[in-house]
Amino acid sequence: MESLRYHHVDLLQHACGVLERLDVPPEDAREAAGCLLKAELRGVDSHGLVRLPVYAQRIQSRVVNARPNVRVVSTTGATALVDGDNGLGPVVGAHAMDVALDLARKHGTGFVGVRRSNHFGPAAYYVEKAIAAQCIGVAISNAPPNMAPFGGRTRFLGTNPLAIGIPAGRESPLIFDASTSVVARGKIIVAAQTGKAIPEGWALDPEGHPTTDASLALAGAVLPFGGPKGSALSFIIDIACGVMTGAAFASHLNTLEDFSAVQNVGHVLAAIRTDLFMSHDDFRNRMDAVIGMLKAAPPGPGVDRVLVPGEIELANEARLREQGIELAPQIANELASFGESLGVPFPSAIGHPAASARS
Repeated sequence: MESLRYHHVDLLQHACGVLERLDVPPEDAREAAGCLLKAELRGVDSHGLVRLPVYAQRIQSRVVNARPNVRVVSTTGATALVDGDNGLGPVVGAHAMDVALDLARKHGTGFVGVRRSNHFGPAAYYVEKAIAAQCIGVAISNAPPNMAPFGGRTRFLGTNPLAIGIPAGRESPLIFDASTSVVARGKIIVAAQTGKAIPEGWALDPEGHPTTDASLALAGAVLPFGGPKGSALSFIIDIACGVMTGAAFASHLNTLEDFSAVQNVGHVLAAIRTDLFMSHDDFRNRMDAVIGMLKAAPPGPGVDRVLVPGEIELANEARLREQGIELAPQIANELASFGESLGVPFPSAIGHPAASARS
């Protein structure tokens, strides 16, 4: 069955409708839905609408608070600790970045720890908020233990993401967003749902053997990128987001699919004003210069050109806003079925991918 494309505004409204039917306030629903749509637009479908039914089911199971009282529980200079009250991760994460930006306006930098949150989607979503405020943004989060540590064969580490966003002037901003695993576990979830094999080197089966079977990989463990480097970075992020903030960490952090227990995910959001050492204009000009130098670097054999971090995702977003977001039929059917169970109709498709690409 061929995939179809859907207008991003229609998908956003559908996701908002689903969450609002579950008593999520409209403003919070739009924040969470916007975060998931940002992932789809960037071409990172592993963190996109495939997560909406799980988010919704966790609210229905009362292991996520639809109406959290997200609040700052302590401040010290340019730092703050935010209690997410077990709210949806994008709602909590966005609030925490707002706090970090407020601190940066007063002190030049803002560093915010978060506890009692949940899966917060693509980390790029939060650093883009910092970029819009002429700040460098940093976003990290811990995640349930789905990754084997370097040298191990069973789950211990999360696929803990790191995102950094840096504004520029004429050039597009630099946006780096990556998990510490070889691949985001969500991509394996999508592969399992669509019946596709995964590449070698992504994951281990439950016995610790390499596998290309997505279902066995979900029962087993993903692998860290760069071997010991990704393993160490994931561990450090877990310490910063889990140990330091008072959130859960390592094997104490429950999975999204466990509808009987809260997660207590931890995040760290940071904002740094770009005018700390020079004017905003001077910083933007210098960023344009260094980005131009990177783009002018001679490409290697078989490579068209050297890319800036985040360049592909920004191009994806521009293209998909115009052409529509492609959804695999299995995922579209799941979204439609879940929405209908709540009385929220799924939007009509706008065409096939090939037809959209020719238009």
